[in-house]
Amino acid sequence: MSNKFKAAIEIIGVNPFVFVPDKKLQLIFKESKRNKGPIPVYGTVNGIPFKQTLVRCLGHWRLYINTGMLKNSPKRNGEMIEIEIKFDPVSREIKQPALFENALLANKKAKEAFEKLTASRKNEIVRYLANLKKEETLNRNIQKVIAYLSGKEKFAGRDYSPTKK
Repeated sequence: MSNKFKAAIEIIGVNPFVFVPDKKLQLIFKESKRNKGPIPVYGTVNGIPFKQTLVRCLGHWRLYINTGMLKNSPKRNGEMIEIEIKFDPVSREIKQPALFENALLANKKAKEAFEKLTASRKNEIVRYLANLKKEETLNRNIQKVIAYLSGKEKFAGRDYSPTKK
């Protein structure tokens, strides 16, 4: 069975998405050996390759269509698009920088605060730090994160709160 289908772009809030047909979902569930939580996928939208995460939201599985996948996607509500989708078995785990691990080990309060964050917030911080190129920039931002986790300053425009994403 093919993993290709056509779907109309819909909008929830400001986010464009398509519903994935049940038969296609069942193939992805079988390939991924799961039917819960976010599922990494890859494929094409109108022939253009993408990597994305399939998520269940408000009781339905959705493939969000961001502007990297389809130019001006928020303005294309109702447009029919052609999608090919497959489970992506490649790990998307981002390794926490060793310098950040060491900084957390050196600051018990910050480490405890980091552990209380939601998984998505922890991933956001680790992804941000892991993508920094220069060691000087990484060190400066690690200090900002430690200060944020210690309740001393904001980071990425946010005060510390373990329950906010």
